[in-house]
Amino acid sequence: MTQPVVGISGFSIYLPPFRVDLRAWSEWTGANWDKIRSVVGTGFRLLGPGQSVYTMAANAVLQLLRNYDIDPGRVRYLALGTESSTDNSAGAIIIKGMVDSALQANGMPPLSRHCEVPEFKHACLGGVYGLKNALRFLLADADDDSVAIVVSADKALYRQGSSGEPTQGAGAVAVLLERNPRIARIDLREAGTASDYRGVDFRKPLINRNGTGASPEFVDIPVFNGKYSTSCYIDECQHALEDMYARRGLKAGEYLRGLRAAFLHRPYRRMPESGWSMAYLFALAGGDDSDHQELQVYCSKAGVDPQALLAELRQPPRLSEFASRERIGEEVFPLSLAVLREFRRDPAFQDIVKAKLRLGAEAMCELGNLYTGALPAWVAAGLTEAVETGEELAGEEILMIGYGSGDAADAMPMHIVPGWQEAARAIRFAEALQPVVELNHEQYQAIRERGEAAQLDYQPHGEFIVERVGAESAASFQDAGIEYYRYVQ
Repeated sequence: MTQPVVGISGFSIYLPPFRVDLRAWSEWTGANWDKIRSVVGTGFRLLGPGQSVYTMAANAVLQLLRNYDIDPGRVRYLALGTESSTDNSAGAIIIKGMVDSALQANGMPPLSRHCEVPEFKHACLGGVYGLKNALRFLLADADDDSVAIVVSADKALYRQGSSGEPTQGAGAVAVLLERNPRIARIDLREAGTASDYRGVDFRKPLINRNGTGASPEFVDIPVFNGKYSTSCYIDECQHALEDMYARRGLKAGEYLRGLRAAFLHRPYRRMPESGWSMAYLFALAGGDDSDHQELQVYCSKAGVDPQALLAELRQPPRLSEFASRERIGEEVFPLSLAVLREFRRDPAFQDIVKAKLRLGAEAMCELGNLYTGALPAWVAAGLTEAVETGEELAGEEILMIGYGSGDAADAMPMHIVPGWQEAARAIRFAEALQPVVELNHEQYQAIRERGEAAQLDYQPHGEFIVERVGAESAASFQDAGIEYYRYVQ
């Protein structure tokens, strides 16, 4: 029996309107704007009054249904990927309930009553895990006309004054998957995966920092160790790539040089550049004589012994060994990073790194960190740029690399199908950036501290809001903490 062809047929993005301009933020905080712009980006969004992770997700799903004219009854799988959920029992069913209410209010049928509604959590990789399982659903369980939707919704918040503060963000990205896809086919047998426990890399323990118990003030603020987290990202993505190379019998350097485009998990602007650059150095270290000669050129410029670099890349240490107070500040790849600095100055860097990560990169500078939504948002931005500039991608392989702290990673190739442009035009990326409410310093502080601010010039329209939060806990009726939603026409 021939296996069905499955993959991606559409994207939609929802962003809250409340924007922090990173140039203005740099003035408020005394940060170096030039460095922020080159390393982080230009802006990010915050959730505002009456908004939650669930409302963002429902807005993205409803928009996806409309943009692609999907019969709601065909949706037999709706998954939520998030690390910001606030209900430890229900997940995607909350989104289904909201979407059903809006559809029925507009005289349309609801999503299928026989729709699966799982939630996936593994830091920023939850949406990719949801996508992989949606593809498995389409291969194993689905009828020919069934479709799947995976929505990734998150809010990234960091303590004010921390190095993570400019890398905040909020938003949701819904992805449409089906048999005979309209944008890209995906064969999971070509994908690579990896996981390894990394302790204090990046966590959100449900406990107050003083150990006295759960507190919403701390649930959204991660525990993280920046330098160590960067090393974890590089290492786990590399292990996923190596699994993909082995499964497909690929020569790493040849594959990376020949690839049309790549999209990596993007917590901020510089991180995917670092991850992809290191992946190339790893590929050279494991390659043939010509690869080694190229690596020696970069070593010579950096004043690094090539044999010592090869030893570091071929047998990297277990990163879990660095997850202690005594070793957390150590550089895991000291020689590689020295060579990487020289590689950035070499003309080859433009072809091997910048060119591969070009599509959609500038547009993503406005989104901030969307956690689970960062990777699908970048793919959507890249496809939008390609269709707007007339680039033909049909027949090309594009690589997605997802990553979740803790740690796990997936390297997932997708193959663009003929006629992809029509479905890509329906993404409407530019529309997702509107409307915009620019926050001043006082409003930013108020939203961070209280979830609301005075004189916000915004009236919800065509979206879901949190109308109220229940507070009753009597024996006869309980709804304490449960959000009640309403669709604003």
